[in-house]
Amino acid sequence: MIASLNQYQNTQVGTAGPERILIMLYDGAINFTRIALDKMDKGDTAGKGRFVGKAQAIVSELMNTLNHEVGGDITRRLEQLYIYIIDEYLKANIENSPQSLENALKILGMLRDTWIEAIEIARREQLTAAAGHGPRNLACAAGGM
Repeated sequence: MIASLNQYQNTQVGTAGPERILIMLYDGAINFTRIALDKMDKGDTAGKGRFVGKAQAIVSELMNTLNHEVGGDITRRLEQLYIYIIDEYLKANIENSPQSLENALKILGMLRDTWIEAIEIARREQLTAAAGHGPRNLACAAGGM
């Protein structure tokens, strides 16, 4: 069962476009943050730390893949948000602060929703744009994929 799930997940990632991978990363960070919050509520310090670490690794990867040359001001702002989220993860681990995890969840959720909207707008524009004059790939410019 686990092997089948891993194979399915690998296929999902391997066949997804950059926009879908970006959303999958946000989904992963959100999921791991929720699990960390649950572990914190149950007093499972080791579990909390493990899942905070997983979420933080995703956010760090999102930050590391920002393309400042292409994305301009939006990448600078995204980087600031990612730094804030990482700081909240550190605070959650050090101070056992559920509010810090809630803060991270709120921002990650807003960013995810914003990307979904931006991806949909870009798709609509591409469908209506003249051949060869469509908008650039948003996930590559500011999401770093």
